[in-house]
Amino acid sequence: MAELLGWTATTLFTLCYIPQIIKTYRTKTVEGLSFLLLLISFVANIIALAYATIIAQRPLQVKYILAMVFLAVCLVLYVRTYIDTGGRHPK
Repeated sequence: MAELLGWTATTLFTLCYIPQIIKTYRTKTVEGLSFLLLLISFVANIIALAYATIIAQRPLQVKYILAMVFLAVCLVLYVRTYIDTGGRHPK
């Protein structure tokens, strides 16, 4: 049961990034999206991955790796959109 819960949480936590990626890509705006939140989350996932590796928790390791991938995509979209709009948040 514990493993099922772990993998379910991993799946849901991973999927939660997808709507933001789609929204940012479609709207070409980062208005209301915090770069600092994304950056801190990315660093926190690196630290959490180290912890999950030390305690040998495979679901957590997968979750943190996938979270870093999706956060990296969000960060790249954020920077690209910010540069493309000249540092402005288009309405």
